[in-house]
Amino acid sequence: MEIIRILSTKKLLPNHKQFLLNAGISVVEADFISIQHTEFELDNIHNNLLFTSQNAFSSYLLNKKSANFKDNPVFCVGSKTKEAIEKAGYKVVASADYAEALAEIIISNHASESFTFFSGSMRRDTLPNALANAKIEFNEIEVYKTVLSPHAIKSTISGILFFSPSGVESYFKANSLNNEVCFCIGTTTAEALKGTTYNMVIANKPTVENVIIQCINYYKDK
Repeated sequence: MEIIRILSTKKLLPNHKQFLLNAGISVVEADFISIQHTEFELDNIHNNLLFTSQNAFSSYLLNKKSANFKDNPVFCVGSKTKEAIEKAGYKVVASADYAEALAEIIISNHASESFTFFSGSMRRDTLPNALANAKIEFNEIEVYKTVLSPHAIKSTISGILFFSPSGVESYFKANSLNNEVCFCIGTTTAEALKGTTYNMVIANKPTVENVIIQCINYYKDK
């Protein structure tokens, strides 16, 4: 039986890695991006707080003044982000799996309100452009930097797990694609691979767990 070896472009939790091992899939793993928390001021904060990642929220919490805004309504992207925000005692008014969907909710139901968007250095334009085009009042505070950390992969691998567009960018800094199957956490990550491969499987829910499930299911009968 041929050993299936895949690359994960982020280090997995032990239980996630074990799921793959139990399915007969060996894993090469490395963090292709790293996060650097930055110094920022919490000035001119609007009524609604807006986060598109767990990294943004965890960076926001590092500012001592963040506790002053614990009663502010929160809007976010991602079920894991929502979970982390609620665990910290904040109230999430609306969430969606993708920025496009959250923008639609805000434009439809909260267009007269104002927002402060907490972002990273490599954030996509989707949400701020949608708010600006709808003439919704918002400001933006950068709370972390995404740093590319490329690794040259020498092992022969069958598939690659990608978790962000920046992870894709980092991978291509030191590697290329041949016939590997690319398992993507969502459509924006898949978009970053456009023009390099058609050999993609996109998770039907943007979580690490679902990427792993898609990978296991793909190789199950092979």
